Amino acid sequence: MFREYADFDGLALADLIKRKEVSAGEVLEAAVTRIETVNPELNAVVRPLFDRAQQRVAKGLPDGPFSGVPFLVKDLLAQIDGVPTGNGNRLWATRVAEGNSELVSRWETAGLVIAGRTNTPEFGLTPYTEPGANGPTRNPWDLTRTPGGSSGGSGAAVASGMVPIASGGDGGGSIRIPASACGVFGMKPTRGRTPAGPFIGEAWSGFAIEHVLTRSVRDSAAVLDATHGADRGSPHPLPPQEGTFLDACQRAPGKLKIAVSRQPMLGKAVAPEVVAAFNDTVKLLADLGHEVIEAAPPVERDAFSMAFLTALAGELRADIEFTAKTFGVKIRPGDYDASSFGMGLLGEGFTASDLITAHRYLTLSARSILGFFEDVDVLMTPVLSTLPVKIGALQPSAVEKKLLTVLGYVGGGRLLKKLGIAEQLAAQTFEFIPWTPVFNVTGQPAMSVPTGWSPEGLPIGMQFVGRFADEDTLFALAGQLEQAAPWKDRRPPL
Repeated sequence: MFREYADFDGLALADLIKRKEVSAGEVLEAAVTRIETVNPELNAVVRPLFDRAQQRVAKGLPDGPFSGVPFLVKDLLAQIDGVPTGNGNRLWATRVAEGNSELVSRWETAGLVIAGRTNTPEFGLTPYTEPGANGPTRNPWDLTRTPGGSSGGSGAAVASGMVPIASGGDGGGSIRIPASACGVFGMKPTRGRTPAGPFIGEAWSGFAIEHVLTRSVRDSAAVLDATHGADRGSPHPLPPQEGTFLDACQRAPGKLKIAVSRQPMLGKAVAPEVVAAFNDTVKLLADLGHEVIEAAPPVERDAFSMAFLTALAGELRADIEFTAKTFGVKIRPGDYDASSFGMGLLGEGFTASDLITAHRYLTLSARSILGFFEDVDVLMTPVLSTLPVKIGALQPSAVEKKLLTVLGYVGGGRLLKKLGIAEQLAAQTFEFIPWTPVFNVTGQPAMSVPTGWSPEGLPIGMQFVGRFADEDTLFALAGQLEQAAPWKDRRPPL
């Protein structure tokens, strides 16, 4: 048994394997043991793939940068040949994928060994991970709290030492949110940086992109080196990358002009613990020699929230209708969780004109926000407005769930719209995540760095947003912060 398995990041494990100090089989055995030991309390891994992983190691692995490193894949978007992509849904959990997503092929070419799939909320909708199909994932720092979402299973798995790297997708903060809640590093790359095909044209109208959550900055950078680049037919090809992201995270960033703001863009309140962590990070940036100014791009909170919600409601309605068509059944409330079904009902109530108007508004807002970055290198905000909330705190109430079920059978989408439920839901949705969705709309790279900690020892991530297609600056800054305020030795009590 490789006893110190959880103490190494992915690149360090790969180096040990390459130098034959330990075998890929031993490392996989350690990962399986760790998952089997820890997962019963966390419910982070919902589909173990141990046999598949062992067979892959036995056949021989590619000579990639992560050859032999155990890896977990979020149970959403990315398809693994012969394995269901459950999407956090009861129906999809039974349907086997036919072929790999391009990103999965690139992960495996890099030598990563897929050992399982991680829990996600249904269709990746919520900033907490509590799907009816699989049950809630728990935060390893406090089992009564959420690890965030929608990549909550991956965040909990990496934080608890199951694997050093796990995949995530981010359509409204879904890499950054669990990275913050679980005290790990999470980078959302620029729109188009990683491939989405061939089974998906673009996820969530281009808002969503896949990458990974890691314990170390360099693992994230090296995975992006191995996976970036457009696939065939990509609607968002980027210019070729000069140099490597790994080199970027190992160089000094120089003196940056960093705008900082703790004012919520989409919500209204920020918890004192988050404010304190924000202030500490501002001081750290100044101590590191950066020029720090208080500023933020203008965002019309109510209008932006409603437009983003309209876009998501359309996406969820399309997901639900596609699911029903794929499985040859009528749309039945019992096949879906209340949150996603309710969002789909709202989508049914909106018109095509509503959807186009929302997208037009978001596109114009993105132009304005991107203009802000002509004068600054980086923007820093918190990731979440509060500490990770308790399991169940953001779920619809029993009465709300019953109402949504009834409305689902009578076609109540337009009624929800007339009652003003959409506006209420928009205000509630973004109170917990008042910053992250903005930068899914703009497509900019953004990362969560675990620079803050509450008095009781819970992680508090800070979001850093870079210019479009400038992950280099963010990785360089993250590497500097990792050295100045290291989080490697902070481990959850689990």
